Amino acid sequence: MRLEDLKRLVEKGESETLEFKKTTGQRSEAAKTICALLNGLGGFVLFGVSDKGSIIGQQVTAKTLEDIALELRRIEPPVFPEIETVAIDNQKSVIVVRVVGKQATYCYDGRPYIRHGPTIQIMPREEYEKRILDKFHTHRRWENEFAPDWVSVQDLDEEEIQSTLQNAIKLGRMKKPSSTDSESILRGLGLFDNERLVNAAVALYGKNEKLFASYPQLSIRVARFRGSDRLKGFMDNRDYWGNAFNLLRRSEQFLMDYVPISGRVVPGKMIREDYPLYPSLAIREAVANAICHRDYVTHGGAVAIAMYDNRLEIINPGILHFDITPEKLSKPHESKLWNPIIASVFYRAGVIEKWGTGTLNIIDWCKENRNPKPKWEVRSQSVIATFSPSAFFATGKASAEDNVSSRPESRPESRPESRPESLEVLVRDLLKGGPLSKSEISQALGHKHISGGLKKVLVNLLKQGEIGYTIPEKPNSRLQKYTLTITSL
Repeated sequence: MRLEDLKRLVEKGESETLEFKKTTGQRSEAAKTICALLNGLGGFVLFGVSDKGSIIGQQVTAKTLEDIALELRRIEPPVFPEIETVAIDNQKSVIVVRVVGKQATYCYDGRPYIRHGPTIQIMPREEYEKRILDKFHTHRRWENEFAPDWVSVQDLDEEEIQSTLQNAIKLGRMKKPSSTDSESILRGLGLFDNERLVNAAVALYGKNEKLFASYPQLSIRVARFRGSDRLKGFMDNRDYWGNAFNLLRRSEQFLMDYVPISGRVVPGKMIREDYPLYPSLAIREAVANAICHRDYVTHGGAVAIAMYDNRLEIINPGILHFDITPEKLSKPHESKLWNPIIASVFYRAGVIEKWGTGTLNIIDWCKENRNPKPKWEVRSQSVIATFSPSAFFATGKASAEDNVSSRPESRPESRPESRPESLEVLVRDLLKGGPLSKSEISQALGHKHISGGLKKVLVNLLKQGEIGYTIPEKPNSRLQKYTLTITSL
């Protein structure tokens, strides 16, 4: 490094990748910084620069450089950063230590350090353990560990195994093997290690109920909650145990039961266009991703689907690994699989498509269905994907460029007001998507004003107990909305 380069570097000031030390007398603190840089983005430590950024230099001898090297030996695993001196006059020089960041788990005196801005701190235990798991992930993880020695092929779903093979051959993702018995197929899918089944085989195909005691985490929880939080309880709550394929089908059935579809007539087209509250392809992909990438180590964990009046959440137990962030999921990103064996079988079976594109496909499907872009976040040791309702269903309106009628399709040849029973069906269908006010219901029906017929139908449904108020203690509140009761579901 030339003196001019040094001056330009110092002008930037201390940051997450640059620290100044006045002399090598501060080498212990400098070693902590070097440890933090190794665990982070890398950078420089400069000896002979004051905290205020003045290049003052110091006398540098062989002993000086040896002292630095000795201090760095207290970093584990061993590290050998690039060290050079830059002369600033005839007597003094600046010592430049350059570190390459490795996002690793280096320790100084037995403690790992990380850097935040110009400061360092001891790495939180949670972060340290996460990095250790990432480091050894290639060789050892839950899915490739041996299943209990009493687990055999007879405890697995043979029909599901054969279905995987047929789908994989049909899609060109697997060649037809010479032997098509279950054990041969499982070996071809990498679900045997020597003569023992691995945990991934049970996660994918486990059927025998005696497996539950050893694998309680192979489950999915689904619930339809009242309102926009869990305080009002739920309309329906289910908990299923089974293999990955079975759980995916269970989740699809739940969504079929509770996700309403808004149908509309497009001028000039013979076929009605249907827009579900949430796009089925996107939700299915999100659930499949959760099954593939979840943390199976914790026995109490389970993939969960929580549907509220204003959103749908898919909860994946575990955290994001390999430096993947929620922001990266919304952009093209490298696919690094936490459970590559399970993901590979799902891919061959046609459940998921090309790795690394799942979240992008989800965004595209939401856009086609006029749903807002989904959001991903890490909360309480879980990755949560949140979907918002489709604009078509939520408002009953479409944008001008869609040229779609705002009226839900249901016997368009006559007005619903002339047949109260038909209007009751329409109102109940609309409220399946969540609470709506009287004006919102009228608007969704394509009316400019609240008709007398609609008012009568709402009164009748209230008397029958089919619907209820969201604010029962204030029937005439301007914030009042109508919601389906549990008896009407």
